[in-house]
Amino acid sequence: MAHTFLIQPGRWTMQGHWLERNGMPVSVVGKTLVGWSRDDYWFTMVTKLAFPNSEREEISLQYRGRLDSGERQYTFVLQHSLLGRVEGEGWVAQESIVQRYWVLGDRQRRSGFETMYRVEENKYYLSSGIMAGHYLTSTMEVTLERQLE
Repeated sequence: MAHTFLIQPGRWTMQGHWLERNGMPVSVVGKTLVGWSRDDYWFTMVTKLAFPNSEREEISLQYRGRLDSGERQYTFVLQHSLLGRVEGEGWVAQESIVQRYWVLGDRQRRSGFETMYRVEENKYYLSSGIMAGHYLTSTMEVTLERQLE
């Protein structure tokens, strides 16, 4: 079974929990749209996260990356509404997609990581974290489901 998330264009919904240091978990829902250029090397991904029944502001992420055909490693740039300008890299493994990123020009030395583990063809489990220096500041656990139209 080949990956469908990121590797193929599509619309995804997510639902799960967000946890910050010294805080209680809050519900998070979101949508992700993945698109590919005509040459099949450049991808874009736009994600919006919302926190129902919470005062937290929405988070938006806009990715642009390059994954050469037949390769398993990719690079990307990201505009993150909380973190600002970000660069990162990802690996496409057999059962998961793992990526890490770092905030450009950031005095707090913030960085993050994400692992998207394939549960079924159109369902993934995403676990992520944001760090400041050596310390976790937040984590997120969500289920991603592809919307088949």
